[in-house]
Amino acid sequence: MPQHWIRRFAQGYRSFRQNYFEKNRQLFQQLRDGQTPKVMLVSCCDSRVEPSLILDAGPGDLFIARNIANLIPPYEPDMHHHGTSAALEFAVKNLGVSHIVVMGHAECGGIAAALAGELAGESQFIGTWVSMISPIRNAVLKEAGDRPVAEQQRLLEQRSIVQSLRNLDSFPFVVERVQAGSLFIHGWWFDIHSGDLLAYDSASDAFGPLPF
Repeated sequence: MPQHWIRRFAQGYRSFRQNYFEKNRQLFQQLRDGQTPKVMLVSCCDSRVEPSLILDAGPGDLFIARNIANLIPPYEPDMHHHGTSAALEFAVKNLGVSHIVVMGHAECGGIAAALAGELAGESQFIGTWVSMISPIRNAVLKEAGDRPVAEQQRLLEQRSIVQSLRNLDSFPFVVERVQAGSLFIHGWWFDIHSGDLLAYDSASDAFGPLPF
């Protein structure tokens, strides 16, 4: 049945309307007047990793930008189309968020394809997008090329998060607010297998349990 999934989600909407929306009308009345999230989350498009579910967040809590492999590109004001950079600019300049979280995850398909070198010349957009982590991929292969592929992928997943954090430092409006103490940057990695959520610690240059 080609329409099976659409029917399912149409029914899901009706359930949401009856069981959630109607019971939280006051919240949605407040949201009608605008959004004031304090956290921007950059996460992967992967359907298995739902940020609001993982973080128990409700409407209005998170300003979320999702893309392939949860990457943040470097600052490139070249008048081309930059969806993630536009979302970042809006979150920082217009919404005044206090935190930016880059959240990667285990078994990321984009990272796996980049690691295997499967995207070069085989896609119109994806290969170019993930090429921004090619230097990290090469470093991982040089350092851990003799380890199991699963270990290489986890390493690349986490190091690509660190690279995105560094790319944030190339955005002047981000740096300005970080230096002013009004914006804080975080790198998180979610393990689908165990349910663990790890945080990057710049002092140790490693991922570990959430510090709070």
